[in-house]
Amino acid sequence: MKCYVVDAFTENVFEGNPAAVCVMEEWLSDNLMQKIAMENNLSETAFAVKEGDDYRLRWFTPGGEIDLCGHATLATAYIIANYYEGNVEKITFQTMSGELVVVKNGELYEMDFPSRMPEPFTLTEEMIDALGVQPIETYLGRDLMFVLEKEGDVQNAKPDFSKIKNLPDGLGVSITAKGETYDFVSRCFFPKLNVNEDPVCGSAHCNFIPYWSKRLGKEKMVARQLSERGGTLYCKAEGDRVKISGTAALYSIADLQVNH
Repeated sequence: MKCYVVDAFTENVFEGNPAAVCVMEEWLSDNLMQKIAMENNLSETAFAVKEGDDYRLRWFTPGGEIDLCGHATLATAYIIANYYEGNVEKITFQTMSGELVVVKNGELYEMDFPSRMPEPFTLTEEMIDALGVQPIETYLGRDLMFVLEKEGDVQNAKPDFSKIKNLPDGLGVSITAKGETYDFVSRCFFPKLNVNEDPVCGSAHCNFIPYWSKRLGKEKMVARQLSERGGTLYCKAEGDRVKISGTAALYSIADLQVNH
């Protein structure tokens, strides 16, 4: 079985967020897909099977299956467009988060995701202690989202991952601030999924985009994730949907020696 590794939200390998992609003729067992994700040890391994004109898409982290992943969706669209269906301009995925459409615009892959404006939430001393920095606003959706005062606070944050893992609320933790060069910047942490820092997190931008669109009074924005690898996302707010665009670069193609 082929397994591709793609660096998403970048034009260059060794940047952006790596995801493994397996496009299959039929589903493996959940247990085997989980073992592959653990063996790959990337933040996500995506599994896709064609169903009619669409693809069914699932995402596994080393710690379990999740309901939405942006960078692995972009990576899967890149592999399908380049290795399975040449000249395709639109790919429709059926997922746990509903129908997701990816449109290819030249080198950019534009993803149509649900907008998920998080709800204001009460900041606790436990959260401040885990982050190691004082947020100015706190929100909760799937993840805890903290707004920091400035870009440098996001860049220089040194969270305690063991303490983040023990926070009772949120699957992950994201921090964000108004950018200096970009419209906004962020970093994302998922120690509960055995991923301390996600290099570029598309799904977190389902929270960031509605928030920053309202805050900045802009529908189109360019975002930068300030992880060590870094990544750039082209963002657009469209009512109850968000558009997230990025490029991708192929790192490897492997043959997995697994029994179906």
